[in-house]
Amino acid sequence: MFVTTEAVPTLREAQAAVTRRQVVDAASTLFLANGYVGTSIGAVARLAGVSVQTIYNSVGNKAALLSAMLDSAASGPAAPTPVAEFMRERSRAAVDAAGVIDVLADWFVEVHGRTASVWAVIHQAAAVDGEAAAMERARNEQRLRNYRLAAAELRSRGCLAGLTDDEGAAAIWAIGNPEAYQVLVGGAGWTVAAYRDWLRKALGGALGIA
Repeated sequence: MFVTTEAVPTLREAQAAVTRRQVVDAASTLFLANGYVGTSIGAVARLAGVSVQTIYNSVGNKAALLSAMLDSAASGPAAPTPVAEFMRERSRAAVDAAGVIDVLADWFVEVHGRTASVWAVIHQAAAVDGEAAAMERARNEQRLRNYRLAAAELRSRGCLAGLTDDEGAAAIWAIGNPEAYQVLVGGAGWTVAAYRDWLRKALGGALGIA
């Protein structure tokens, strides 16, 4: 008989998770509506129906709220496995190098549709808050590490056009930057389909995939 060893959350842990979700949802609503500067911890507490101290205990300060907001938007309603593991699984399941590019293009369309507005708030916050700026740098570095996994997978399939894994990751990072999505789809009027087609062509050209 199979017996799972996965820990079952206690009632207190489950309640804490619900409270954290309420706080992050309230912060998301206010940050997107009023911006980073225009949102106070007190306003988040009032909307979430909790005390200010509960926010600090469950999530942290404003920069931490913004980081949690990005995590929530990136994971989406289904809350999949961590992005690094998620991307590794998708990339390895691809039939060929072109399939890996499809995985990347699909992921950028999927995740930027949920996070582009959050990144806009992060850019705003980074200009006025040192902790938010540090968080932005850390998140960009995290994205670069995640894309190195895809670059390594492409190398194993005979691609990268003479680039190192780090250079391949940098190319993926630059082409798949959320700011490009904001400018092209949000500002220049590109359709999502046109953006995805551009991603496939740009990534394929940069990474040596016909």
